Amino acid sequence: MLDDSTAAATAWPPAYPQGYAVVDVETTGLARDDRIISAAVYRLDAFGDVEDHWYTLVNPERDPGPVWIHGLTSDVLDGAPLFGEIAEEFSERLADRVLVAHNAVFDWSMIAREYARAQRAAPTRQRLCTIALSKELALPLPNHKLESLAAHFGVVQQRAHHALDDARVLAEAFRPSLHTAARDGVRLPLLECRPLTEWSDSPATPRVGYQPSGPHSSAGRYGPGSWRPSRRRPACPYPNPGRYEAGKSLKQGMRVAISGDTSIDRELLEDRAIEAGLHIATSVSRLTSLLVTNDPGAVTSKTAKAKSYGTPVMDEAAFTQLLRDVTPADGPGAPG
Repeated sequence: MLDDSTAAATAWPPAYPQGYAVVDVETTGLARDDRIISAAVYRLDAFGDVEDHWYTLVNPERDPGPVWIHGLTSDVLDGAPLFGEIAEEFSERLADRVLVAHNAVFDWSMIAREYARAQRAAPTRQRLCTIALSKELALPLPNHKLESLAAHFGVVQQRAHHALDDARVLAEAFRPSLHTAARDGVRLPLLECRPLTEWSDSPATPRVGYQPSGPHSSAGRYGPGSWRPSRRRPACPYPNPGRYEAGKSLKQGMRVAISGDTSIDRELLEDRAIEAGLHIATSVSRLTSLLVTNDPGAVTSKTAKAKSYGTPVMDEAAFTQLLRDVTPADGPGAPG
């Protein structure tokens, strides 16, 4: 904990949260039916100082997925508790705190789904993504990987893709980030955590490795064991304002195409964009304002067309942050 003189010198913003839960989860994959196999929480006070930490394995009741990444085999997980058995303790770690994670939309989505399956709701109402915070602080990072953020602050990563060590690394990198934000009067990029309550169980198809979460994956479009029924999306009511310009805001009516796997469920990401007033395009054309992809080097029809047309390209993390503040449209169809 900082003493009074240090806190005063930092000019701590009174609107900042009173506590944080730095979270990391390892999962069987990225799709909507994937499961958490380990979770770690570092509880921090208002100034980012560590109060305690907690770690658990979780039996996913299915194939563990990419063992070569997380190292957790079926034998290791066989005797682990089910999520429902650790949900209460997990809740105690999250209660009345802001959930902090690296690419927080993914960790929150996985956590919210596990709670929905257990017919409970996670007791956290806000989250903070350290990728978004590093952008707010304009940190000179070569990319948005956790290892780059750790290296920037001199934090040594010992076991990458181990939930406890990843959470420790993130907690150690978050503290100086938090103090820099407080010193410079930066508004923390807090987002609402909306619990999912519409889950219905269905058998998961065992498979090894990551499963695409897009509309053509084996998970289907809001099929059994999904979050809500499929529906026909309304047409975008706003005119296309043209291409996205780097460093500026998104504008209602922009045509956005998404290519490749996404950390958040593809359809949920598309829904969020549509709710913000964007047009989700199924292909890339000369009218496309922006292509969102986590793998710009992949050889796909969308990335190839984007390259040929000179269409701007952005990763998912940057796109989700820009969705927080989309500029209203002007002209026909613009909101009053």
